[in-house]
Amino acid sequence: MSDTTTADAAPQTSPSRGTDPLLWVGRGIAAVAGLLLVAFPLLSDDVYYQNMIILSLVFAVGASGLNIISGFAGYISLGQGAFIGLGGYTIGVMCTKLPDSNPWVWVPLAGLVAAVVALVLGLVSLRSSGPAFVIITVAFLFLVQVIAVNWKSLTNGTNGLTLPLPDWDRDIANLPFYYVLVGILGLQLLMTWQIRRTKLGMGLIAIREDESKAATIGINLPTEKIIAFMASAVFVGMAGAVYGYYLTFIDPRGMFGILLSVQLVLSMLIGGKGTLWGPVLGAFLIEYLSETANNEWGGGNIRLFLFGGLLVAVVIFLPKGILPTIRSLVTRRRASGKAGLVGARIGTGGSLASITDRVHLVDRADIPDRAILEVKGLKRHFGGVKAVDGASFAVPEGSITGLIGPNGSGKTTIFNLIDDTIKAEDGEIWLDGQRIDGLPSWERAHRGLGRTFQTTRLFREMTVLENVVAVQRTFSVRQLGKVAVSGAEARAAEELLEFVGMRAFRDQQAHALSYGQQKLVELAQILMLDPKVILLDEPAGGINPVLIERMGEMIRELNSYGKTFLLVEHNMPFVLGLCDPVHVLARGRTMASGTPEEIQRDPAVIDAYLGDDFVLEERTS
Repeated sequence: MSDTTTADAAPQTSPSRGTDPLLWVGRGIAAVAGLLLVAFPLLSDDVYYQNMIILSLVFAVGASGLNIISGFAGYISLGQGAFIGLGGYTIGVMCTKLPDSNPWVWVPLAGLVAAVVALVLGLVSLRSSGPAFVIITVAFLFLVQVIAVNWKSLTNGTNGLTLPLPDWDRDIANLPFYYVLVGILGLQLLMTWQIRRTKLGMGLIAIREDESKAATIGINLPTEKIIAFMASAVFVGMAGAVYGYYLTFIDPRGMFGILLSVQLVLSMLIGGKGTLWGPVLGAFLIEYLSETANNEWGGGNIRLFLFGGLLVAVVIFLPKGILPTIRSLVTRRRASGKAGLVGARIGTGGSLASITDRVHLVDRADIPDRAILEVKGLKRHFGGVKAVDGASFAVPEGSITGLIGPNGSGKTTIFNLIDDTIKAEDGEIWLDGQRIDGLPSWERAHRGLGRTFQTTRLFREMTVLENVVAVQRTFSVRQLGKVAVSGAEARAAEELLEFVGMRAFRDQQAHALSYGQQKLVELAQILMLDPKVILLDEPAGGINPVLIERMGEMIRELNSYGKTFLLVEHNMPFVLGLCDPVHVLARGRTMASGTPEEIQRDPAVIDAYLGDDFVLEERTS
């Protein structure tokens, strides 16, 4: 193990995001591109290129919207094009039913319709994930196409709808469509940028990285996914309305074609999913290729082969997209010849006195004599294997309670049952006098349960700071809008990172850290919850002796201020020197409980787990 501690040496870290030269170069390029986009119709009256840019803007809004649910949350939708069609049909139907109305007034309504449909679809589809979610979104796309074909009284079926021609001067031609779409794209990007900075954005990326872990740190999975789905549709519906008005004729096959959705997915993937500008870059490239295929290669099936081939090529050769690949290459070039992070030294850590705003410290004299966590008759079987078979024990408030036993005795499974990572088949779990075994993981976290994992489960593509600010102690829609990467949330996270000695690593991605460093960051992450009970699954496992000692010191310090721990560990000297009481598991049941001294002298425990050599060594030491 290479994790070391020192007060003097700091790790070789990258510049913070606010001072990163590459970030400023990117912003400069984006600003120039934006100015050119706005100025183009004033510099050129070429209608052909204006048409290309208008289509590119529609795709850019669609791909950027898709980026929220797919790039951030990781749910790939092949039905995103349906929201463009819904927007087009909203303005088409309203203009048909109210022929004297101004078509522009229906553009916001189209966004509302798209958001409501996304809400309904999300309630159904977001219960699934992976391929199942993709299939549901494809089915949704074909469903709305079938509805548009058969609801003739509203949509005119396959005959389509004809919208009124624009009534402005022909000299300005496409300018109103052009600039309204530029404005919608600007609003879409502003919303995407804001989401990425907030607790909602951190939660969505955590869901993408590790959904079940995200739930254990307080992220309300169904609500946040549905909010993201609605956000991914609202401006897409508005762009679809402008697109329908621009075409002046819409029909089910044109507005709900699968190819349109594929183009949106390709735009996001080629440019770079999860980035702000990647989907926009991808949309302009895709539209250029589409026009080239139509004009020079015959169009038709050629476009299908082109986009299908591109999709395969991107997945194989450019999985991260253009912008992330460029950033990765530049970062690698910068780091060439410099010391890596694995083995970099960890700071000595800070004092608890500086984190009272985030961690509620309690005077031990005020702690009542009671059990804050109780497990009663807990059961979980996997086929014929009785992993947990009626386990019962209590964790006194303010204690460091140990849970030990041989491999396969059910220790980690009990942790998984306590935090709802796995559903219990029977039994009760009580936290602070309230029964929680019927609650989902995020509700248990909000009630005061925090948990680390046997093998660390940080969100690997997020930075160290983002991993900590992703935590949500409570849930409210207002809280989701809080800026997480700066301000009070970021300051609190940095104080916790200072406490564990990892503040200097705040801007490093979690996957670049060593195993011991990840253990420390995960502890800071859980402290952000300010839990009533902290479950530590093998905190000393896989790290060097110096860091084991540091880990023990931090646990003792937190406990001295009233924090309660339940600890699973195979390092017996560590457990017996730290924990009181200790519960021993065997075959999924609690076989013994008591002080460390009582456990070491229990014949059944010696026979089943500790062994005579361990006891003799302890007695003679």
